[in-house]
Amino acid sequence: MDHTLPDSSGEDERIVLNLLNSVDDGAQSQRRIAEELGIALGLVNAYLKRCIKKGLVKVSQAPARRYAYYLTPKGFAEKSRLTVEYLSSSFSFFRQAKADCAQVLQLAKAQHFQNLVLCGRSDLAEIAMLSAVDCGVSIVAIVDENAGDTRFVGVQVVAGYDRVAIPFDAVMITDVANPSRAFDEAVRLYGPGRVLAPSLLGLNHQERQDAAQ
Repeated sequence: MDHTLPDSSGEDERIVLNLLNSVDDGAQSQRRIAEELGIALGLVNAYLKRCIKKGLVKVSQAPARRYAYYLTPKGFAEKSRLTVEYLSSSFSFFRQAKADCAQVLQLAKAQHFQNLVLCGRSDLAEIAMLSAVDCGVSIVAIVDENAGDTRFVGVQVVAGYDRVAIPFDAVMITDVANPSRAFDEAVRLYGPGRVLAPSLLGLNHQERQDAAQ
């Protein structure tokens, strides 16, 4: 039977995203992944081999000559990228982004984080700024290394955290081009307790630490 990978890049990326989600959710066998994705077992095998070769998935031997699959840090990053790319091209992006931002900002308020910095100038940043008004939280600046010194929806955009003029309590990730890198850098600078991220970005600090071990 021919298990050639699909030619369409959109379909190809959709399958990779679903496979990474399935592995991340704990599916530990190719048969289980095939059942969850609704595709042939041989196709799952082909995609898994490619993901392992790319360093997105790691495999370890389990009892009874079986294998267990796990996402690598690179796999988490790719899952995040594909999730945002998929959502950005769908009508569900604004709805989910608004709900996620509201949830993150309410959490910030509960932790007495009044002044936030957004990391990444994007549509998600604009939605976060609108949500911040409703939640009574202040966005004091946007950090974007590619943006230069300018303004975005009335808020100052700077190239680095050291150029933020107003003291801030926490960082919220709104970088949709490379959210994993932005998240890891903010955590390195300010610690996990001061870095927030909408769930649609697919970022989880504890999971990423576990995968790195």
